[in-house]
Amino acid sequence: MLRIASFAKVSPEQFIKDWTDTFDQTACQAEEIYSRILLPRRGTSGSAGYDFFAPAPFTIQPGQTVKIPTGIRVRMEEGWVLACFPRSGLGFKYRLQLDNTVGIIDSDYWQSDNEGHIFCKLTNDSKQGKTLELEAGTGFMQGIFLPFGITLDDSVSDRRNGGFGSTSAKSAK
Repeated sequence: MLRIASFAKVSPEQFIKDWTDTFDQTACQAEEIYSRILLPRRGTSGSAGYDFFAPAPFTIQPGQTVKIPTGIRVRMEEGWVLACFPRSGLGFKYRLQLDNTVGIIDSDYWQSDNEGHIFCKLTNDSKQGKTLELEAGTGFMQGIFLPFGITLDDSVSDRRNGGFGSTSAKSAK
């Protein structure tokens, strides 16, 4: 196995800012949640996915969406990407979906202004009316490291600074 990445928590300040911007909670509550964040890990030696764990309990009603600041960032070697998916059992039982279908975390996201804070936006798309209850520390998403290639004529030299939509391709004039 190639060892190409490492997970870390974002700073307490970044997490508290993002958590309180997302949820109606105090900085003290966010600080307590931060202290319990678990780094992603594989469940078995044969697992491809690194499980991300809920930093707090969540109840997601059918048709409801929740945005989760995970408190996690990842440093990885260039030429790799972290692809994020719902845990397969939750997708099977609840039709749990990531709102962007597959989350893509690029290697240069680590250097963003928000410290590369990974967010997850989940929707419970249950057609059977099932409510999903996630306890704090429960795996809800998995990330898989994948290599990628570029074209022979690629000449991109721009640097990232931001999250969603910050790398929109600009057409050559």
